[in-house]
Amino acid sequence: MKWNKIEFGELYLIPSKNGLNRPSRVRGDGYKMINMGELFANDRIKNIPMELVPLNDREKETSTVLENDLLFARQSILASGAGKCSIILETPEITTFESHLIRVRLNRKIANPLFYYYYFRTSSANMKSLVQQGVQAGIRGSELKSLNVIYPPLPLQDKIASILSAYDDLIENNLKRIKLLEERAQLHYKELLQEMFFAKTKREEYIKDCLSFYIGGGWGEEEYKEKFTEPAYVIRGTDIPDVRKGDIKNVPFRYHKESNLASRKLEAGDIIFEVSGGSKGQSVGRSLMITEKLLSQFIDPVMCASFCKLLRTKDKITPEYFYCYLIAGYENGVIAQYEKHSASNIVNYGFEEFIKEQKIKIPKDSDLNSFTEKVKPIFTLIATLGEQNSKLREARDILLPRLMSGEMEV
Repeated sequence: MKWNKIEFGELYLIPSKNGLNRPSRVRGDGYKMINMGELFANDRIKNIPMELVPLNDREKETSTVLENDLLFARQSILASGAGKCSIILETPEITTFESHLIRVRLNRKIANPLFYYYYFRTSSANMKSLVQQGVQAGIRGSELKSLNVIYPPLPLQDKIASILSAYDDLIENNLKRIKLLEERAQLHYKELLQEMFFAKTKREEYIKDCLSFYIGGGWGEEEYKEKFTEPAYVIRGTDIPDVRKGDIKNVPFRYHKESNLASRKLEAGDIIFEVSGGSKGQSVGRSLMITEKLLSQFIDPVMCASFCKLLRTKDKITPEYFYCYLIAGYENGVIAQYEKHSASNIVNYGFEEFIKEQKIKIPKDSDLNSFTEKVKPIFTLIATLGEQNSKLREARDILLPRLMSGEMEV
């Protein structure tokens, strides 16, 4: 079925508007502001933490967002980011948006904003035609207004939006469950630490003495070539937050030397530890525990990248216990003590100093086994929910272009 087309601006309730410029010196108090970081990190923006900025009365009237507003990235370092669209789903308090964003408020009597949010996630929207490449790639609000977009009947827009949002609602609910499960595992860990604190006999060992094996990762080659013949996925430090949630779509696929992969191939119970990278506001030292369920999502073997370490524990501690120790250490600043900042803003990590100087409390065997029995199913369930989310995303992304093109009837 072919949809009618219409200029996007004909669907506006009010003219589009660029956001406000607020220098860093005035930020810290006032009202929430959606920055580029929030836009690129959240397709569907709800009540999330944001910077606070001052607003005058006029700005509160003209430069805030409401539920169902669309926000477009006006500029981006990468051409693929220019024109990126997010939708506001919750505005429990006054919230503004920065100058690199364009706000579009549609007339709900003739257009479903959620439908157009999904439409702008497809190549059919032809956002590339608006992108101008300079020092940064960018789009103009005037050209966005003139863009020809599809215009199905409103009841059909509503139905398509409902189908697609059902997938995202399930994904979001699973992510909330994952977060609660991670918190539960850490709560069990803290309870065990408290029990050990009051125990008559206490035992500590250096981290290095609790590791049976550790090795740096690899990177390999993008294409098959002489000596680089073994296929494997490579988990980078930047992939860790997504892979923890079961989202593996951005994990690179590479080719490796047979000997390199043989010593670095990940197994259930292995832990990936990030030792280089980082940025302003993002410390290194993130970690990821590998489970059977996570490995099952990959078709080929998996290894960690060269800016990470593969860690395997001795029988003195279980991988689950050590992983909880690393998560806690990241949160309480113990791991951050060994960061090494370079002049180029690359953050490296004093890994050898860390494992030689830091000690880990060792529970009694019975307590360690009891703890592991409690948390192992939790980490398996986290991986299971992550796998479900991967399948939901895949199904949604298959449906999306078919629904928008009219290929699939609803």
